[in-house]
Amino acid sequence: MSFIQKLEKAWTSSNSLLMVGLDPLPERFPDSLGAQPDAIFRFCRDIADAVAPYVCGFKPQIAHFAAHGAETQLEALCAHLRSHHPDKVLVLDAKRGDIGSTAEHYALEAFERYQADAVTVSPYMGSDSVEPYLRWKDRGIIVLCRTSNSGGADFQELLIGDGDPLYLRVADVVRRQWNQDKQCGLVVGATRPEELARVRQRIGDDIPLLVPGIGAQGGDIPKTVRAGINSRGTGMMINSSRAVLYASSDEDWREAAARAAQETRDAINACR
Repeated sequence: MSFIQKLEKAWTSSNSLLMVGLDPLPERFPDSLGAQPDAIFRFCRDIADAVAPYVCGFKPQIAHFAAHGAETQLEALCAHLRSHHPDKVLVLDAKRGDIGSTAEHYALEAFERYQADAVTVSPYMGSDSVEPYLRWKDRGIIVLCRTSNSGGADFQELLIGDGDPLYLRVADVVRRQWNQDKQCGLVVGATRPEELARVRQRIGDDIPLLVPGIGAQGGDIPKTVRAGINSRGTGMMINSSRAVLYASSDEDWREAAARAAQETRDAINACR
C-alpha cells in the first residue's frame, strides 16, 4: 500500500483530518513521569494512545528527540505506532534537504530505521536531492512549500520570472515533475489561508497538504479548512502539537490531550 493510499484510508476510517505532532518538551512533562530514562517515549506513547481515535496520523519531530539523545526512544515510539495504530499514517518531520548521495542516507534513516510512511523535505537543492526518497515507491515525501513561520516570506514570497511567488513554483514543480508516482504532498501553513487557497487551486485535488499552524500558532480552523480542502472533503493533514500535547500538566494529562484532540477534530469536521 502506498503512502497516499494509506492516508486516504486513514481519513475515511478515522473520520478525521487531524494529525497530532509529537514534539516532546521534557520541561513540560507531568511530574508523574519524573526523571525516568525513557520519559520521552512514555509521554509520546501515552499521548498517541489517548488521541488515536480522533486522528488520521502522527508526526514526530526528530529534533525534539535528537536534542536529548533520544533517537532510540523515537525508534521505540515509531515501532509502537506501527504495531498499535497501523491504520494511522506516520510522518517523520525532519525537513531534510541535501545532495543526492547524502539524501540516500536520510531516506534510509526515515524509511528503514524509523519505518515512516512519509518524511518532510526541503526543495531548495532541487530534483536530485529528492530523487533518493522517491525510489521508495510505497513511501511519501511532503515538500516545504509555504511555511507558517513569519520568516518564511523572506524567500517563499519572492516573485520569479513568470510573476508567481516562489512557493507557487515549488507547488508546480511538485505537481508536474516529482509526483509522477503519486508520492508527494506539500507543507502549507494555516496562518496564511489566502496562500493556502492559492496552492490548492494550483495543484488540484490529488496532492495532500500537511497544514501546521492551528492551535498554539493561532491558525483559524474554518478559514484553514475552506482554503485547503479538496472537492472530496479531504486532502489535508491539519497538524496540532502543543495545544494537544500540553493541554494539561496535571495527572489528567492523557485525558486532557484526548479531549483537545476530539474537540479539534470535531471543529475541523464541522467545516468540511
